[in-house]
Amino acid sequence: MQIAAGVLIICGMLYMLAKRYETRMVLFGAGLLLACVAGNPAGALVEFSKSMKQSNIFEVIIASMGFAAVIKATECDKHLIAVFIKILKKMGPFLIVGVSLATTIVNISIPSAAGTSAAVGVIFIPLLISAGVPAPVAAASILAGLYGGNLNPGHVHPTIVAELAKSTPMTFVSTVAVPLIASVVASSIVLMLTSRWIKKQQKQNASIEKPYENEQGKLENFKLNYLYAILPLFPLIILFIGNTQMIPALKMEVSHAMIIGGMLTLLITRSNPQNVTKVFFKGMGDSFGEIFGLIVTANIFVAGLQALGLIKFLINYMTTSPAIAKAAAILGPLGMAIISGSGEAASIAFNKAVSVHASQFGMDVMHMGSLAVLSGGIGRSMSPVAGCVIICAGIAKVNPLDVIKYNSLAMIAALCVAIALLLI
Repeated sequence: MQIAAGVLIICGMLYMLAKRYETRMVLFGAGLLLACVAGNPAGALVEFSKSMKQSNIFEVIIASMGFAAVIKATECDKHLIAVFIKILKKMGPFLIVGVSLATTIVNISIPSAAGTSAAVGVIFIPLLISAGVPAPVAAASILAGLYGGNLNPGHVHPTIVAELAKSTPMTFVSTVAVPLIASVVASSIVLMLTSRWIKKQQKQNASIEKPYENEQGKLENFKLNYLYAILPLFPLIILFIGNTQMIPALKMEVSHAMIIGGMLTLLITRSNPQNVTKVFFKGMGDSFGEIFGLIVTANIFVAGLQALGLIKFLINYMTTSPAIAKAAAILGPLGMAIISGSGEAASIAFNKAVSVHASQFGMDVMHMGSLAVLSGGIGRSMSPVAGCVIICAGIAKVNPLDVIKYNSLAMIAALCVAIALLLI
């Protein structure tokens, strides 16, 4: 009876997530209900206290988001996008591939799918449409690169998976780098072929280009500063050089690199120190409420699953076959992300509950966790209720379902490539 009640609670949770109720509220409520059914309601509160003491995860995430807030406030992100505009105009038939890869890079420095889609969408989507790309495919081209934030060692997923695997965020980044980039290339090539097929099937509506003429002019006449364009990527450059032992003296904590990046941005842009300081700490505070809050409530949900014995039941089932475990790592986060529109919630909950036990399935935590992370990110880009999908569809002036119709095949191709490279 307890297991049956737990399954009903989980179904209710997925329904509420699909209806776009507040994710943290839903996860917390589901975890508390599961703990109550298990006869241990205090377990949810104990897990809350325990989660608040995750100092390593806490430090990395809030420092990274503080730096991201400084980059946005100083408009250095616009300079980075302007650089890509110059490059992309020379890519000819591979424009879609270039846009998806450029979105991936921007997402590294702005580790928010909704934030990145809003920042690059108003520029890249009009650029694609004016080049003759059908509007739904133009929107889908942005979505194909919206899990590039996983290449940022300060992002939530590298931090969590590294903690579970008793490794470092840079190890996670090195593990997913090739599968992630290859999957973006694969999905964008599918979108490129889809664009050509659509244009052969029907005439392109030329009138759709007109509303975007002014938007394009904003960055065409933008006074580009290449030094400003490098600043969003500066902490990542430091971490790469230091952790690859190219310059051992530069090996440092992720949070330290983010702070140095913020200070350098302040000096080079000659911004008001008081304003930059306020922005940095506001970004830290916002990340605590938004991102760390999601981690805490996901932990409470997992604690409820554990109290009820659902995780033990799932693990016992998955240990019957490594193939079942691998399928669960793919389909679990993917399905939950498509339903809920949140790749973070799906991947965090799965990794905390299942990937930590990867050795029992004949896998290692790093690879199983990485697969779950990429699966969740890809699933979010296929969800009609995801914020990033709605934003991109709105900019392209099309229905989100039209975007998903053309995007799904491309994202399945991305998933297949990621699976092949991570499981070889």
